[in-house]
Amino acid sequence: MSVRVGYFPHNNSLFVLRHTGILEHRLPDVTWVDLRSLPQGEQPDPRSGLPTVHSDLLFADGGYDVIGTGFTPPITALGAGRDIVYIGVSGPRTENGRLVVRADSPIREVADLRGKRVGIAHGSWQTTLLLFALDQAGLTWSDIEPVNTGGDAAQLFLDGEIDAWTGSYPDLDRVEARTEVHTLVRTEGLFSHPSLWFTRRDFAENHRSELTAIIESLQESDRWITENPRDAARFFVDDAISRGFDASLDAWERALRNRPFGIHPVGPEFLTEQQRAADLLTANGLLPRSVDVHNAVLPWVNDVVSATRTTHA
Repeated sequence: MSVRVGYFPHNNSLFVLRHTGILEHRLPDVTWVDLRSLPQGEQPDPRSGLPTVHSDLLFADGGYDVIGTGFTPPITALGAGRDIVYIGVSGPRTENGRLVVRADSPIREVADLRGKRVGIAHGSWQTTLLLFALDQAGLTWSDIEPVNTGGDAAQLFLDGEIDAWTGSYPDLDRVEARTEVHTLVRTEGLFSHPSLWFTRRDFAENHRSELTAIIESLQESDRWITENPRDAARFFVDDAISRGFDASLDAWERALRNRPFGIHPVGPEFLTEQQRAADLLTANGLLPRSVDVHNAVLPWVNDVVSATRTTHA
């Protein structure tokens, strides 16, 4: 069978792996599925629901078997009743993003966000970061007006269409080059913000050798990124330019240098953080049911990830 691997730029590891050819050396029959080319489905109101596109495509004909995302999508999948399992998790990416306002904004702390328009890529790690920040300040999701920023969040922020923004690099580079910002919440100390990878349980159990090949290839490709960040950055810049967007090679190289690469086993600290997010999403009406994230762990997958970390250290 052809193994279908989903990818898009926001998961840097899979995006680079798509362009290096490393996976094909281990698994010649691979179909790469660009998430951006697939139907995204109806986007829910960010005040009352979460998009389920990642889990929908994981279980759909013409979708994919493996995907890598930010922190929130696997929780959304579990909340939708999908039988997914974690593959692995990156180290913390606390330097990658933060919650900001313009420097001249009257908003000086998270408590001031009550009734304000806050931009997020809804359903991503940004939803979790914002929810953690609100909870810490004694606010709930209903106290703000969340805005799903879609394609050009940086421009919405610069134009004053949103009052606050959960920005990430390299988009924050673009903003900081044009205006001063005030940081409401740094990611560090609030949220570990890792990348992660997941799949269907049936794929993991019935295609162990293929999944092992994917894990081994991701480890090798991630090592290549850390050794060649500028070459890796070119993949992102070329992609952006081909789609009609401006992109800076220096900004992308800086962003990649500041991110942790390499896949780790799913451990207790990560699961505790995932469960806290799941509970908060449920309590704030964004998840339709309570979930136990521990059900998405397969011990043998953790063993493979541990073994490949040793091999590719």
